[in-house]
Amino acid sequence: MALKDNVLKFSKRQIDEAGNVLINADSSFEEKNSALEVLGNFRSCHAYPINTFQATLRTKLNKTGIDYLVSQRLKRTPSMLLKLERFPNMRLSQMQDIGGLRAILPTMKDVEKIVQLYKKAPLQHVIKSEKDYIQQPKDSGYRCYHIVYKYKNNTNSNYDGLMIELQIRTRLQHAWATAVETMGTFIDHSLKSSQGPQEWLDFFSLVGNAFAYIEKTPTLSIYNHLTKEEVFEKVKSDAQNLQVITQLEGFSEVISNIETDKKQGSLHLIVLDISNKEVRIKTFPKNAIEQASMEYLKEEALISDGSKKQVVLVSSNSLDSLRKAYPSYFLDTQEFIKTLRQITNSSTKHSYYL
Repeated sequence: MALKDNVLKFSKRQIDEAGNVLINADSSFEEKNSALEVLGNFRSCHAYPINTFQATLRTKLNKTGIDYLVSQRLKRTPSMLLKLERFPNMRLSQMQDIGGLRAILPTMKDVEKIVQLYKKAPLQHVIKSEKDYIQQPKDSGYRCYHIVYKYKNNTNSNYDGLMIELQIRTRLQHAWATAVETMGTFIDHSLKSSQGPQEWLDFFSLVGNAFAYIEKTPTLSIYNHLTKEEVFEKVKSDAQNLQVITQLEGFSEVISNIETDKKQGSLHLIVLDISNKEVRIKTFPKNAIEQASMEYLKEEALISDGSKKQVVLVSSNSLDSLRKAYPSYFLDTQEFIKTLRQITNSSTKHSYYL
């Protein structure tokens, strides 16, 4: 089925009811299966608007000459349900990040340039919200610039009203987020949602603050009682106590097999199966979004409670750029480890303190 034919089959009321059914522990197996069909259709419909945004983003970035990495993904069902549980007043039909697009850029100067380019650009889509988590970082240490658009297309109104979230971040901010997701996978907690052991939440918050010093962006007020030097010294101490580098390097060795189907296409279904020490990648052509979405739901349904398996449907032009854009699915935290080593091996005279 062609991408343009993948239209929304359900009303907002049906979509919201499906979300309620899926987070209700008393829902029957049949009710949840029906609700998953609704969720799957709603999620897959975000693919068309994402593709439109990606084409526009690449055009803008190519004109600037900035070295960039662009990726897109459809939000995982467990992440969607966790968000509905965390925010009881949220409706599934109004979730703003089901369709996510990300631009990863070398420096803060590049991020600022692209943010301004988008804010000043005449677009038919409506900006629903903006969150500058770089100037106002989250207490978790998360930093990134978010712009949520309400999609509008004068030539194809089938997807009007769907929300698309554009994230613009630096490579260092991306490295931090990757390490958080990777560690969360192994300790079986959603650290990126601020859930899990406090020692790990505190560590990544502290490192996020140290990274803010490196990039000369605003730091967290919760660390105002510490000097810059004390923040770096505490990162060194906590990293050693938690054996962070050793653990992250060990995780990357867990994946002994990366299996691809060798097919051509830009849609990739990534299955990270830690128990079997493998990553499986199924590739689909761009116009096979409905088939890919059905496979996405099937793979998600195979994940049992307590299983250390994750699956996500993403778009990327090559497997190389796929690995760079989604390193957490390959347990690849090299960039984070490199920066953390520079901090832990440094003295108070290191350039990071200047």
